[in-house]
Amino acid sequence: MIREFIYKYYIDPIRYGEAYTLVDTLTYALILIVAVYVVYLGLRRYKIAVDSELVLATLPFVVLGGLLRVVEDTGMITSDLRYLLITPLIFFTIFAVAAIALFVGKLAENTGLIPRYSRFYAGAGIVACLVATGALVWFGLTETTIALDVLATILALALITSLGLWAFLVYVLKWDYASNILYKLLIFGHMLDASATSYGIEIHPIHYVEQHVVGSTLIDATGTAFSMFFLKLAVIIPAIYVLEMYRREGNLALWHLILLAMIVVGMAPGIRDLVRMVLYV
Repeated sequence: MIREFIYKYYIDPIRYGEAYTLVDTLTYALILIVAVYVVYLGLRRYKIAVDSELVLATLPFVVLGGLLRVVEDTGMITSDLRYLLITPLIFFTIFAVAAIALFVGKLAENTGLIPRYSRFYAGAGIVACLVATGALVWFGLTETTIALDVLATILALALITSLGLWAFLVYVLKWDYASNILYKLLIFGHMLDASATSYGIEIHPIHYVEQHVVGSTLIDATGTAFSMFFLKLAVIIPAIYVLEMYRREGNLALWHLILLAMIVVGMAPGIRDLVRMVLYV
């Protein structure tokens, strides 16, 4: 019974690329919450400041997660190692790579080899992104295509909606704190996700599908994938308000980690969907 349950809701969806269910969605959400707190305790123990510098230096690894997910989508990796690049295992893969780079960078800082750990940490992520991008460009040039019009359209939609939401928060709601770079990244990450999903389902010739249970349910109920923008607004606006209230209470370390986690769950899948559509995979 337990074995069948595990295979049905956790192993088979990874092996066969099945859509998410309510069970595995809630499970991974709980794991994310626990993981954020565990990381918070670990960083405190090793005296690594959880601040904007750490969050910004981590962003290349967020991008890397989206890129590597597309590497798996292309089928370039045929061995069982490809499972390490499938959600949710890819989160653990990226976490391990980022953690190694982070602590190596901190060790280099402590020994005086570099002035700030973040230079090595972010640099390692950027180099990894360049390697992954190179592999994807090669695949596009030799196996499929590189649709620059798709790239431009999705990015333009993401930028316009991001700017519109930011302007609403700052000029209508008078939330000046929404101009914080981390809140801007949060907005853009989720607007990119909504833009890519909407374009992929409604406009792209391949007509992609939404795998997440909440998004797919909303799309079925409304009859359009553009309803994803309303879902994002319903989440992001109150989230920014609550996060800001929490920040003002003084626990800046945990605030940064929660914000980073929220950026990840929007930006990483957004990048993955964007690149998939550009490459037609």
